[in-house]
Parts: sequence; C-alpha cells; structure tokens
Amino acid sequence: MDSQHTDLLTFPLPNKGRALPCWDLSVLMQVPDCYDVQSSELKSPCGIRPLYFEGLNYQGKPTRVFAWLGVPSDASDSVPGIVLVHGGGGTAFHDWVKLWVDRGYAAIAIDTTGSTPEFVHGMEISHPRHAYAGPAFDDGAFAAAMDCVTDQWMCHAVADTILAHSLLASQPKIDSQRIGISGVSWGGVISEIAVSLDDRFCFAAPVYGCGHLGENSYWLETDFQKLDPEIARRWIELWDPGMYLGNARLPMLFCNGTNDKHFRPDSWQKTYRDVRGPVTLSMKIRMPHDHPPAGDPAEILVFADSIVRQGSALPMIQEQGYSERAAWLRWESDVPIDSVEFVYTADEGNWVQREWHSLQATIKGSEQTAEVSIPTECSACYFNLIDTRGCIVSSEHFETKI
Repeated sequence: MDSQHTDLLTFPLPNKGRALPCWDLSVLMQVPDCYDVQSSELKSPCGIRPLYFEGLNYQGKPTRVFAWLGVPSDASDSVPGIVLVHGGGGTAFHDWVKLWVDRGYAAIAIDTTGSTPEFVHGMEISHPRHAYAGPAFDDGAFAAAMDCVTDQWMCHAVADTILAHSLLASQPKIDSQRIGISGVSWGGVISEIAVSLDDRFCFAAPVYGCGHLGENSYWLETDFQKLDPEIARRWIELWDPGMYLGNARLPMLFCNGTNDKHFRPDSWQKTYRDVRGPVTLSMKIRMPHDHPPAGDPAEILVFADSIVRQGSALPMIQEQGYSERAAWLRWESDVPIDSVEFVYTADEGNWVQREWHSLQATIKGSEQTAEVSIPTECSACYFNLIDTRGCIVSSEHFETKI
C-alpha cells in the first residue's frame, strides 16, 4: 500500500485460490452459434471475418458478442491460434487480428462491452453498444457487485473469452491444442480468470492487468473508496484474479511497466506468485499503458513461438538475491544476452510517482550470472536481461533498506 494512502480501506482476498462456480464450462467449451455481420463498413480487405457469436443470457435475454476472426490465407497445415482481449475503452481490434495473422497465427479478437466498431470512410470513430448487448462495462462494473452474479459484466466477459476459444478451436486448419491468449489491461484481468478455468489454453500473456486490486490499485484509490465497503468486498470475492490463479498451471508471461497507473508492481507481484505453472516476467521502465502496439510487446510473440512453434525461448531466470551491498542473478538462455540491467529506485511510497534508474551489471564470463553493487539510496530493485533479439526478461523486484 502506498504510504500516502494508509488512510484508505483495503480489501484483501478473503479466500485466496477459491474459484466460484459462476460458469458452466461444459457449455462454454462447446462451439457457439455464429452470425455473419452484414455491413459494408465492416468488410476486411485482408479476409478477416467480422461476426457475432452467442454469449450468455443477460436478464433472461440472449446476447451476442462481436468478434474479428482471421486465419492465415496460405495455411496448408494446422496453425497455432491466439485469443485477443482488449482493455477499457477498447473493442475488438481488426488490426490486432491482422498483426497475428501476418505472424502465422489464427486469431480472434472479441468485444467484451456489447459493442460493435463503427467506421466512417474506413476510419474507426466509435464502438456503440448493439441490440444484443449484455451488461455494461462501466469501468469494472464495481457498483453492480450485489446484482445476480450471472448478470454481472465480468461473468459475461470471462464466459465470452472461453466461448471465443471454443469458436477459434473449431475452425479448419487450426490446431486446437496450440491456442493461447493475450489480454491488455482489463483484458489481462479477464484472461487471467479465463485461463484459471479453461485448461485448454497452452499459454497466456496478460499485459498490465493483475489481481489484488483491493490492496493497491488505481481503483482502490478511486471507485472502491466511493462504495459501501461490503459492495467493494463482494466485487473482490467475485472477480479479483487472485481468487482464481491458484488454479492456473499453464506457462504465463506477465508484462507491465514500473510506473503503471492502474496496476502497481506490488499487486502485480502477488498476482504472478499466485500461478502454479511456469512464470516469465517482463517489467519495463515506464512502459506506456495502451492497446497495441504498446500493449503487444515483442516478448509475447517470442514467448508464444517458443511454446507452439519450437522457437527459441525467452531467457529463464534461475536464481536471484542480494547480500550486504551486492545483488546477483543467474539465468539460462539459448540466445546470447547483450546486457544485464540493474533497475532501482530510491523513492518509497506511491509506485506511480517513483523515479527509476538503471545501471549495467557485470556479466561473469560464460557462467550466465551477473552481479552489481547496490547503490546506497536503493529502496527497491530488480534485474532486466536483454537478449540479442532485444527482448527483456525481468527478475522479481525486491525492496531493501541498505
């Protein structure tokens, strides 16, 4: 918790690791009914298909989910796939699908807010809600936490993500065993819950989004403080990813920035530590918070390729630590490491406001180890491995008083 906010109520997880039975997975793992979109403005020059598929009922009425679905046109054999989940203020992005199709992946990007992109002269100008929309997003829909669980936004967003996986896996030329997911911001939160429920995913790469939002986050300082404490606690119990990630056993790459306004390094750390499977980190200094391209860092493709296409993996950190005034790191990597960066801050309190610095650590020959003298003013620090592809893999950050 930031020191300047110690007067705020906090809402830690009451039953960490307990997944609530909000979804019928036997239904969500079936292929949903689809409907083609009849709109000249939604015609893709790249052969990417706009469609709606059936979601959960909302207040007893059927819903539909807008999506873009693309498969590489030159695919002659089964190809891997990826589900793409946007963040707040976003929608299903055509260009995000095209990016992954051009990389040789089948891809589906869904809208989680009951919206459809609106274009004028080929330019997307808005994404109004359509006639078959489910619950409204309303920046997390915190105030609706006491509503019927199956009528709440997060319940639908997670269900729609799993349904999108089922739809993508059913397409010709797609290897249903090689499908992963990436979500940005709120899409990261959604994807973390989805992979905790749907064990068909073979990798996940959430960007920014994390759990433990009732302990430190933008919303703890804003929305949660305006709610009745019981409503805030109820939202945490229902929808915080930390309630679910104890069930996740797949490889996960967590990407974030040191100064992210919404998802802070301490809550982010608690989140990736919840995961039971292998975890890789990439925390960049002052990484901007946005949808792709910022929200689709280069490390994600390398990570995905290493799992579904036998590509060279990202470096793997084996050990880290510090003693007295020195910090050290040991790793394994099939790709040469260009440099090892020691990232540190002298500031305390609010993570968003901290200034971060970096200095080069000393690599010890071919031993795949590095060490550095810790600056006297250091209050928190971590290492970044930078390989010859320009990919950054981070160690866990640790706080220290020297």
